[in-house]
This record gives sequence, structure tokens and C-alpha cells, in this order.
Amino acid sequence: MAIFIGGRRALAAYLATISLRNTSAFSGYSSSTLRTIAPAQRPLTPPAVFLQRTNPSTLAMSASTTSSDPDPKVDIASNIASVRQRLEDAMSSNDRPAGSVKLVAVSKTKPLELLQAAYESGQRYFGENYAQELMAKSKEMPDDVSWHFIGPLQSNKAAALVKTVGLDKLACIETVSTLKLASKLNRAVDTLNEGAEEKKKLGIYIQVNTSGEESKSGLSPDGEVADLVKKISEECPGLSIDGLMTIGAPGDYSCFDTLVKCRDEVAPILGRRPDELELSMGMSGDFEVAVAKGATSVRVGSTIFGQRDYSNLK
Repeated sequence: MAIFIGGRRALAAYLATISLRNTSAFSGYSSSTLRTIAPAQRPLTPPAVFLQRTNPSTLAMSASTTSSDPDPKVDIASNIASVRQRLEDAMSSNDRPAGSVKLVAVSKTKPLELLQAAYESGQRYFGENYAQELMAKSKEMPDDVSWHFIGPLQSNKAAALVKTVGLDKLACIETVSTLKLASKLNRAVDTLNEGAEEKKKLGIYIQVNTSGEESKSGLSPDGEVADLVKKISEECPGLSIDGLMTIGAPGDYSCFDTLVKCRDEVAPILGRRPDELELSMGMSGDFEVAVAKGATSVRVGSTIFGQRDYSNLK
């Protein structure tokens, strides 16, 4: 008997994967589109932590899960290999070209030893949610790491983040949803480019609140995204709008469809084809569905690094 102790998002993601066994939920899509989630291909593993009841009074941690501590038993190499295989299977099953989806390893709250283990396994894209943590880790990790900032960024921390990490290593700020933040980032880029022969740009994604939840950051997909894209493209020449990002509601895969529609709307504003813009969507519990829906970048954390520990964050 298993007892589920994940959070609400993890529970929703698990229940959602179970619902995928009922193909009627995806009746609007062809079978080839969503073959990656067919139960015949692989057993559906709940992306959360389980405890197994060994006797009426004892609960033991399952050997297939990780603890919240920097546990040396976490097999980063094996976890990354597993995620990559699943990602490759999802691309293949949905007729996506090999390598067309980027894996961003979300390493927030994780110690450097685990990031270094991921790096040694070939991982080069890492995502962080906290500015101070990213700045500290970027000084310790190799210079060929590409950092994605994926958390809420206060405008008063924007300049420090850009200047500390630098334009060579800070690949993207995925959570831009205000002109104020974009302007702060743009000024920081201008400062770094002063006197440089080659002017560099900072990549950004526009965050979209595709679920309409008050708890989620991001712009409304109804007009707000297009308006901000237009303003940033006109007023922030130091920024490159490289795509869109969403978190979405657990189990609501229509959020992925909404982001695809937003991309179709903003691409002409930027004078680009839709397929030239990134779609950052999908996490540990649903990245395979996101790939089927068109994701070009997925953010996977706990499946690689184990459960997070926030006790040391202030």
C-alpha cells in the first residue's frame, strides 16, 4: 500500500498521467500526436515522493525516491539519462526532429555537488529561481553552462543578476512580464556593452499566465502579450525576445495550446516565423505531453535532482 505525500501540483500531475490512459481525453488530437503518452510504451511513474507501509507502525522511504537532503545516493547520471531517453522517445513518437527540444535542469535549492554531477553527465542548461542563488552558482560552475532564470525577478535585482552572471553565461530570463523589468534588464545590457566592439543581447521569454490563476505570474494571453512584445521590441534594443514561457495549471493541457496560439500572434510583430520562437512549457510531471503539444524547452527539476529542500532559504 502506498501513501502519497506530494504537494497539490504533484498530486494533480500524477492523477493527470493516470487520466492519459483514457484516450477520449485527447479525442481532438490524432493518435500519432500523443503516442508518447500511450501506456503501452512505458509504465506511468508518479512524479512524486512515495512512502511504503512496511508494517502498521513503520513508514520507510521507497528506494526509488530521493530525500530532501543533499543525498549522495541521488543518482544524477541515471536520472538525467532516464529523462533524456523519455524526451527522445517523446520527440520520436510525435515526429519531432531529434534535438528539437531543450532540457533545462532546474537546480534551485540544490547543492553544487549535484549540479556538478549533472554537468559531468553532459548537462549544460540549468534553471534557477532565485537571483542570489544563480549569481553564486554561476561563479562556481564552468563557463560553458547556459543559465536560465525561471523565477520571479524583482526589477531592483535585474541589474545585479545580468552584470554578475554576464551575457556569455546568462542565456535567458524566462519570466519577463512587465515593461519595467524589461527596461531594467535593457539598461544593464547597455552597461555591459559600453566600449565593447561586439554588442551582445540578452535573451528573454515573455511569461504568459495561460491558466488565468491569480497565484500565477504572467500576462493574460488576450492582447497583453502582443502589446508588451511590441513595446519591448521598440524600446529595449538590448533584449532579444526569443520565445514564450508558461507554467500552466496542473493537468490542464489546454494551457500548452494557449501558449502555441500566443506564439502565432506575436511572431508577425517580431517579423519572425512562429517556429523561430521558443515555447518553454512542461515540467517533471507533464513534459512529455508538452513535447506533444509543441514545446521546444522543458524545465525538469525533481525528476533529476530529487525533492527540494527550502529550509535554508530566507
